[in-house]
Amino acid sequence: MEHPYLILTSLFEMVGLGEWAGAHPHVTYMWLSMIILIFFGWLAGKSISIVPTTAQNVFEAIISGLEEFVVSITGDEGRKSFPLVLTIFLFVLVGNLMGLVPSFYPPTANINTTLACAIIAVSWSHVTGIQQHGIKYIKHFLGPVPAMIPLFFPIEIIGHLARVLSLTFRLFGNMMGHELVVGILLTLGGMFLAPLPIMALGAFVALVQAFVFFLLSTMYIAGAIEESH
Repeated sequence: MEHPYLILTSLFEMVGLGEWAGAHPHVTYMWLSMIILIFFGWLAGKSISIVPTTAQNVFEAIISGLEEFVVSITGDEGRKSFPLVLTIFLFVLVGNLMGLVPSFYPPTANINTTLACAIIAVSWSHVTGIQQHGIKYIKHFLGPVPAMIPLFFPIEIIGHLARVLSLTFRLFGNMMGHELVVGILLTLGGMFLAPLPIMALGAFVALVQAFVFFLLSTMYIAGAIEESH
């Protein structure tokens, strides 16, 4: 979907990169998402005090709650994966919410961004499996009976590739669909009133889709950690 005006594209035009930025808005707004997360991460780290403020208490409760949620699915072995899946969750959430800001483009509405996130999440699940089981991790792909290996191995490979596609297209489809609906309503109903209900729903969808990505990534890690059957 092509936007009539993107503020970052206009800024890149000032340095002669407007054509490139216009063709790759998901890249420029992905950079902006990372800058936002880095800035608030630095700000949060700088603001930590021995006597916590109300905001610090709230965020500590949210983060510790999410960590315990991950541990309840993966066990203690999955605790070391929490920083990665939390980072992916925050990146996807910020990217999704950008679609609600006028003149902004959600990087998660581009399949390249969602594919990159999916590859990272699924690849890390295999890294975790190898760290946990070593060479025995291959048993996850071989099935319960040695005679069935020629059948189970290709099926398992296809299944794990399907995980990447599932994460990619679920997030991309939902965010691109929201962009299309808002664009149509803007065209038909005006700048301010028509898209407001859809934008309110979009904020909810942005949170849900980020959490679904977070949850599925956690479940893939849990599957890699557990013993093969």
